[in-house]
Amino acid sequence: MAPRSYKTQAVVLRSFRLGEADRVLHIYTLDRGRVGAVAKGIRKTKSRFGARLEPLSHVDLMLHQGGGELQTVTGVDLIDSHRAAREDGYRLGVGLVGLEAMLRLFSEQEANPRAFTALVRFLELLDRWESRAPGTPAVDPLALSFQLKLLWVAGYLPHLTSCAECAAVDVPLVGYSPQAGGAVCERCAAGSIAISPAGLAAIEGLLRAPMADARGLTDPGARDALKVITASYEHHGGFRLRTLSA
Repeated sequence: MAPRSYKTQAVVLRSFRLGEADRVLHIYTLDRGRVGAVAKGIRKTKSRFGARLEPLSHVDLMLHQGGGELQTVTGVDLIDSHRAAREDGYRLGVGLVGLEAMLRLFSEQEANPRAFTALVRFLELLDRWESRAPGTPAVDPLALSFQLKLLWVAGYLPHLTSCAECAAVDVPLVGYSPQAGGAVCERCAAGSIAISPAGLAAIEGLLRAPMADARGLTDPGARDALKVITASYEHHGGFRLRTLSA
């Protein structure tokens, strides 16, 4: 039986008010995956936890598992607030895309160290990522790279080396079929999402390269990568990210 109180690393994905002084947190933990928790009295001026539990924060948490669905935060040590990202409007937008993707793709109380490590690395890079004003966080290379890597870790890696429908090789791939799990040739393209050679190259490059090297995408390539990510969410998870349409 799991201990009722335990300590774990965690990242705060989302937070909303509960009552007059509390907050409900959606957090992703290293040891138990996604967890819902209550931070009692956090909105009071003299709260011990306060700004340590803002979205993007990487923390050491002490949690208590009671009889309900929500656990209780009983202690917090800040590892990294990621204040630089939070205080820049563009980088915050990129960060919120990543947090929502994590929230929706990894919704179970089941540890996934690869997903947690990717999330922590994403936030580290975000602090020093180039800000763009004006810009569209949805097609930012770091946001796209992180989401593609999360799809990979979740078991939804797009197949791009041959037609995912008929397995033909050495033929132009002109579409993306979530049902088939990858790119498709012209003969199999009925009902697929049109994708350009620049889009295929962008996705392949983002999957191969570390997130730190996710730069230099062309506009068509970035938007095609976003289409593939969005279609994968809808097909495999039945959801859309609100942050991608903001």
